[in-house]
Amino acid sequence: MQQLLWLETLLKLAGGAALVLAPLATIKILGLPASASGFWPRLLGAVLIGIAGATFIEGAWEGSRGLGIAGLIMINLLSAAVVALVALFGVGAQTRRGAAALWVLVVLLLVLVLVEIAHA
Repeated sequence: MQQLLWLETLLKLAGGAALVLAPLATIKILGLPASASGFWPRLLGAVLIGIAGATFIEGAWEGSRGLGIAGLIMINLLSAAVVALVALFGVGAQTRRGAAALWVLVVLLLVLVLVEIAHA
């Protein structure tokens, strides 16, 4: 369970940091729709970093009553559902590379959910 929380923390922190530090470059590299400004990608990055902080506290502090595995499962399921819907309706990416990136994300989130359920 501890290793799962660290993995969760690192994944959220990496994605959040990329969006906060280089939002326009990150969405361009992934082939996702261009943004007029970096505000919304940075805001999402900040949320991801916040979630990473919550999972860090949960994993690092003995007896923590923080986010918990159930909260992570819910966040990942909802994130996978939203990304899948965006990809299905074809409004999330303007390129094949972007569509592929979205589907890879959906699969990774669902695999993570399965691993989290197995450890819950």
